[in-house]
Amino acid sequence: MRSTTVLLEGLLRPRMRDVVTVEPVTGGIAALAGIATRRDAPPVFVKAFAEAPADDVFVAEAEGLAALRELGGVATPEVILADRELLVLSMLGPRPDSEVFWEQFAHVLAGMHLSTTHPRFGWHHDNWLGRRRQINTWNDDGHAFFAQHRLLRWLGQPRVDAALDTGDRAALERLCDRLPELLPDRPACLTHGDLWAQNILATTDGRPALIDPAVSYMWAEVDLAHVWSTSPPPEARRMFEVYADLTSLDSGWQARMPIVQLRQHLAVLAQFDDDWGAADQIRAVLAPFRKGP
Repeated sequence: MRSTTVLLEGLLRPRMRDVVTVEPVTGGIAALAGIATRRDAPPVFVKAFAEAPADDVFVAEAEGLAALRELGGVATPEVILADRELLVLSMLGPRPDSEVFWEQFAHVLAGMHLSTTHPRFGWHHDNWLGRRRQINTWNDDGHAFFAQHRLLRWLGQPRVDAALDTGDRAALERLCDRLPELLPDRPACLTHGDLWAQNILATTDGRPALIDPAVSYMWAEVDLAHVWSTSPPPEARRMFEVYADLTSLDSGWQARMPIVQLRQHLAVLAQFDDDWGAADQIRAVLAPFRKGP
């Protein structure tokens, strides 16, 4: 398969000449991924792009993993190699679909969000969400940051412009104007930034662990909305209950999730030919805003 050939050739070029085979893995949507068997060391997870990405994409991802671990206290894989061609990580295990695991994850996520509050929204440089840059220019105003760098940022992208008509784009601008009345004023905190269920795994001893971050200081509900909106298993219901208790989340949080998740739907629409229903969900959220107030 072409994907395994790309990964194997990439591994053999640098310092990992003991790689024997690479088996492809599924689950991600932006990059090629596989598990590399080695003669003299444990297997590793490897990721690459079929087309050469920008120089810093994997370095930024490695930095995000370090931030989650060192600032947020979250388990992440060890970074073995991160350069312009490859990201090589230690292996994690599959996520157990049990209420106990998801309750543990609620404590992990709440702990990260509560312990990393920050006076500003953004990050000290841009990083990546999938195949596109995530703009992280600092802003003191969370609503302005979210509007400019997480929603309106995607207008002008060819796939977004093809899917959304003039009325949809005007509706998005109206929604952004009304964000202060639609979403509560919350502090910034460290967020994973791409927290769909596939990015939640487990350590070898069963603790929750995270991969594929797009970190920034943002509203905690960015992470919550992503888990909520990406078909988590039934056992995850307990996670939302515990997280709400730990963070004193108000009773209206579920109603806000579609608006917060717009950022991810727009990002998916901008990057992939198959948008997995993102355009329809965007239009549904924007429908009440197609007419002026």
